[in-house]
Amino acid sequence: MEITEQCVVALTWTLKDTLGEELDVLDEPVEFLVGGGDLLARIEEALQGHGVGATLSLHLEPEDAFGDYQEHLLFLEPRNLFPEELEEGMTFEGSALPTGCNPEAPRDAFYTVTEIYPEHVVLDGNHPLAGIALRLHLKVCGVREATVDEVGRGTAGTGFFRVQPQAPGGSSLH
Repeated sequence: MEITEQCVVALTWTLKDTLGEELDVLDEPVEFLVGGGDLLARIEEALQGHGVGATLSLHLEPEDAFGDYQEHLLFLEPRNLFPEELEEGMTFEGSALPTGCNPEAPRDAFYTVTEIYPEHVVLDGNHPLAGIALRLHLKVCGVREATVDEVGRGTAGTGFFRVQPQAPGGSSLH
C-alpha cells in the first residue's frame, strides 16, 4: 500500500540537529496518521507515494518544523505561584498556569520551566525545538488504512514532538 492522505504509517527514525547531535530516536515503529495532526506537513509531503521499506532523509528548516524562536514567549513569573516540587524541564499547559501569572501569556501554549530562581521562575512557551534546523532519517515500517475513529480524531494517538504536561522527572517529547 502506498502512503496517501488519511492512512496510518508506522515509522522509525533518528532525529538530529545540523551539528549531528541526536535529539530523538524511535527504534520501535510508532504509528502516525497522515493527513491529521500527528506529523509535520513537510514530513507528510515527503512520505506521499512511498511504501513499506522506504527510507527518507529530510532536512527541515525551522519554518518547516517548529518555527523560529520567539522571545515574546518568555515569561518571568513569581516563584511563590508554583508548587514547591517545581523542577526545570517541567511543562504546564497555558490554560493551567497558576492564578497571578502574566495575563499576556497565551493560554493555548505549553510552557517549559527553563530556570528557577529564589524569587522567580522562567517559563518558555516556545517548542523545545523552535529555531533549530533538523535532520530526520526515517524508515516506513508499515502502512494501513486509517480507521474512521482515527480520521475523526485527526490522530493515530501519537503526535510528532508534542510537548505534554509532565510530573517532575518525567519526559515526553513525542
